Amino acid sequence: MNTPSNPHFGLVPSPWMTRFAPLIPAGARVLDVACGYGRHARYFASRGAHVIAIDRDVTALGTMSGVPGIETRLADLEGGTWPFGDERFDAILVSHYLHRPLFTRLHSALAADGALLYETFAQGNEAFGKPSNPDFLLRPGELLAFAAAATPPLTVVAFEQGLADIAGRQGVVQRLAAGGAARAWPPVLESSSAG
Repeated sequence: MNTPSNPHFGLVPSPWMTRFAPLIPAGARVLDVACGYGRHARYFASRGAHVIAIDRDVTALGTMSGVPGIETRLADLEGGTWPFGDERFDAILVSHYLHRPLFTRLHSALAADGALLYETFAQGNEAFGKPSNPDFLLRPGELLAFAAAATPPLTVVAFEQGLADIAGRQGVVQRLAAGGAARAWPPVLESSSAG
């Protein structure tokens, strides 16, 4: 397997993503936004999902060439057009990435019974290092507002914000696990040995 020599967060999936992985069944069509080297794409593909991993880094995408269950797409989500048109996904993953103009696109790309797992840095992280630019830091409760702004609103399964350990260092994050309004609730979460 090709692996990056200096990946931003390595290839170990985030504990948040593994904790809520049972919300995403085998066979689901999953979009991994700004996937980098594909730590989450690889994890969900290994669980039987069909993952579309999108990023603007051709080198990072190349490390996933030939990985079963992963299709890569090269695109600049900030400078280009949304590459998926009206396509819908059973699940959307976003980790350590924030581009607020995409929020509306993510709402419309999530299937009515889909699952959204999102985690990234938040205000206060500037005290611990990068990112420190407010454009890349969520405001307090911003992911909850994102879920509420969907039409119809997403159902929040779990939300966290505050100081956390992130790949061996401290930082300030927000995390959201949510589902579309057409999803059967309450969800049944299985225990996961990975998270």
